[in-house]
Amino acid sequence: MSTTLKQKPVTVAIIGAGHRSVGYARYALEHPERMKVVAVAEPDQTRRRRVAEEHRIAPQMQFRSYEQMLGGDKIADAIINGTMDRLHFRSTMPFIEAGYDVLLEKPISPLEQEVRELIVAAGRHKRLVMICHVLRYAPFYSKVKELVTGGKIGQIIAMHTTENVSYHHMTTAFVRGRWNNRQTSAPMLLAKCCHDMDIIAWMMSGVPAVRVASFGMLTQFKPENAPVGSALRCLDGCQIESTCPYSARSMYITKGLWGPYAWESIEHLGENPTIEQKMQSLRTDNPYGRCVWHCDNNVVDHQTVSIQFANGVTASHDMLCATSRPCRKIHIIGSLGEIEGDLEAGEIFLRHPSSKPNPDPNRMEDVYTEQKLTIESHADGHGGGDSRLIDDFVSAIGGGGSSARTRIEDSLTGHLIAFAADTAMIENRVVEIR
Repeated sequence: MSTTLKQKPVTVAIIGAGHRSVGYARYALEHPERMKVVAVAEPDQTRRRRVAEEHRIAPQMQFRSYEQMLGGDKIADAIINGTMDRLHFRSTMPFIEAGYDVLLEKPISPLEQEVRELIVAAGRHKRLVMICHVLRYAPFYSKVKELVTGGKIGQIIAMHTTENVSYHHMTTAFVRGRWNNRQTSAPMLLAKCCHDMDIIAWMMSGVPAVRVASFGMLTQFKPENAPVGSALRCLDGCQIESTCPYSARSMYITKGLWGPYAWESIEHLGENPTIEQKMQSLRTDNPYGRCVWHCDNNVVDHQTVSIQFANGVTASHDMLCATSRPCRKIHIIGSLGEIEGDLEAGEIFLRHPSSKPNPDPNRMEDVYTEQKLTIESHADGHGGGDSRLIDDFVSAIGGGGSSARTRIEDSLTGHLIAFAADTAMIENRVVEIR
């Protein structure tokens, strides 16, 4: 990470005290000499108070809305925007116009026109807007990019990426949770695989994508697929709850998964609600206590994307939901060799055709060479990308030699691929990107 310091720490204000923005803001607690959180705008009183206490924010710098924060003079160097997807545009634009730099959670916006308008505004006002495409900072993908740009596999010919979304992540965020409906959040590919589309675009180093096809649908989590004996809520009459892998009790209490989401509705009870309070919540009004087959979800649970770039390179991506093991994989074929890797395993394989004069076809090690690279991938969120992103954002503002590799203008191609893929899937056609 960067060690270049500004004379004073970079000051930031949080708008939307959700899990992502609060997580980035903790960088200030670990590196107070580099960053200081001076204000927060959040309509939820419990969350607003918690952030204010954690960062010792003065009462007059605690706001119920981002509009209220905008009511006076400029109060910080930058904004960390962690609002929900459909608020990104209207909550970012006025801060750009007011002279703030912005770290904006992905996706930029669920609407292409809003994405383009924000890019124009950032350029017109000469503001740094960085998108939280944290995978560009993860050591795993940084190494893959280094191998590609270093010519280790020659020219890219084709690539394939996969995101396996685990059963507990899928059902928490995209069946029971706030990203389960495309009308109120964003299409599934944009909400979940925005990172993957961005990685594909990043590997292509600015070559535009020109043509996209896609297929996908909601197959599994629908009322007609509900098992016999299931009920509308896991803890309210369900006869199969004790053996169901999607049981709210099993996921959120026994296994302790996704607590920041599962217990949002009882945050007012304090940081450590009792088991009985959690159980009562799941029995009654907690959306995460609903049966996964009886929710209001309409986003797809599997989707395949095919992409053609202007130079003839093809790429494809598979989003596979409800898998047992969560993982992201990448496979790039080049004119001189190939790269294949698994983010969660922290493994990258660099392979080349063998130059041995008389290879034995029965011995694969004579047919190709293989080098295995092991990458630390569990340092923090997103394979170590979260902390490196916020560190680089602070360096960019403070003049400390930042790579600023997720500038909003660099994030356009990945978003355009996602928009085109959604249209292609819905309209059953190949979409040209212009």
